[in-house]
Amino acid sequence: MAHTLPELRVLIDAVDLELLALLNQRAALAHEVGEIKRIEGSAVFRPEREAQVIGSLQQANTGALKNGNIAVIWREIMSACRALEAPQRVAYLGPAGTFTEEAALRFFGSSIHKVPCNNFDEVFHAATSGAAEFGVIAVENSTEGVVTRSLDLLLNSPLHIVGEISLLVRHHLLRTTVSLDGIEVVLAHPQALAQCQQWLNTHLPHAERRAVSSNAEGARLAATNPAWAGIASERASSEFGLHIAAHAIQDDAFNRTRFVVVCLPSTLPAPSATGKDCTSLVVSVPNRPGAVHDMLVPLKKHGVSMTRFESRPARSGQWEYYFYIDLQGHPSQPHVAAALHDLQSLCAFYKILGAYPLAD
Repeated sequence: MAHTLPELRVLIDAVDLELLALLNQRAALAHEVGEIKRIEGSAVFRPEREAQVIGSLQQANTGALKNGNIAVIWREIMSACRALEAPQRVAYLGPAGTFTEEAALRFFGSSIHKVPCNNFDEVFHAATSGAAEFGVIAVENSTEGVVTRSLDLLLNSPLHIVGEISLLVRHHLLRTTVSLDGIEVVLAHPQALAQCQQWLNTHLPHAERRAVSSNAEGARLAATNPAWAGIASERASSEFGLHIAAHAIQDDAFNRTRFVVVCLPSTLPAPSATGKDCTSLVVSVPNRPGAVHDMLVPLKKHGVSMTRFESRPARSGQWEYYFYIDLQGHPSQPHVAAALHDLQSLCAFYKILGAYPLAD
């Protein structure tokens, strides 16, 4: 016999009380773990452990919840448990309402101390100086390619990559009214302007396109002038009290941005292997015929797959380049270690940027 609505509400209330008791039990256990880690001097946050927890739960899931929902729920649970010791200080491109803020919240959960920054350089400085324990930066977009400033900063920074997250990015046109009439200026981060150029060419061909430090900053400025519009997230529309004048104006319906999490090795050592890992490195080779080909031979020889290969000028004036490479696997795996050893012997410059669990 089917339950009535009042009966279902009573049952849900009872389950909620059970969940609350179990969550408090989990929090108490997590606190004990935190005390042991404090005595040992080990890190509270271990991204590979959290990835394994979520992966195990997703494999065991046979109910109505989708695996993506399980990841979101458990990240929040683990974030709240970590905050019992001390909330992580996380730097990101601000102000509030940016996609980078959303990436930070997706990765760490909402129980963090947020440190919004004006640009990528400030994010790196915050994580290096101790103003923040971690930084979150965009490194790659499926439409516009790599974020070159992020690559340049990773080259010379003492920070290393300990995690990644990929977001489906939907850009909305935000302004003080719902109409497209009378828009004189569109403000956004240069990447967002590029990702929406076809829509802007069609619908706002005469509006000035003005680059600003972040999409959220564009939304903040749009709130000050009715003739201005910003390109930003739905979160930014709520943050700055703006209307969505046009939804999802990005040219690529499946537009995604990849973000990485960086920190000092003293804050968090390289995560251990999980079985689903990425190793990022930057190298340069002597400027001679066949040098780039030779650089790739160790990867083929040892069966290591390359998932990204980007070049950036070395700015030496000699037409030399740095190559940014992502590999499948972890340096602790024998075949990856062998490939890296052989590769390093061929390089004039060699730096591992990080080894970390792949995004969900």
